[in-house]
Amino acid sequence: KGEGHVEGEKVENPDTGLYYDEYLRQVIDVLETDKHFREKLQTADIEEIKSGKLSRELDLVSHHVRTRLDELKRQEVARLRMLIKAKMDSLQDTGIDHQALLKQFEHLNHQNPDTFEPKDLDMLIKAVSADI
Repeated sequence: KGEGHVEGEKVENPDTGLYYDEYLRQVIDVLETDKHFREKLQTADIEEIKSGKLSRELDLVSHHVRTRLDELKRQEVARLRMLIKAKMDSLQDTGIDHQALLKQFEHLNHQNPDTFEPKDLDMLIKAVSADI
């Protein structure tokens, strides 16, 4: 029945199957609220994105966007810590190296759990590229 795409309507993207899919979607949604970053994203080619050139644009987004990204990162770090704790509890502390477990999560910089930096965006892009 003539139901088409309405301006401003959000198009549902299929699940990527990545264990950090929700985090990825939230980061993209927040970044797209910044006009400057959205324009850069729309004009960037895939090589600019993969190379990390787009990540450097993060320094130019608004304070509100950075604050929201920091909050998303803290939530994702908390989620990953909960997963690690559950895994360690299930293995009953058999001498698992905590740092080795953290290295499994290459979609964010776990050395800096509080702020979302250009390195985090670069790592997220590289993880998605490698995982898809």
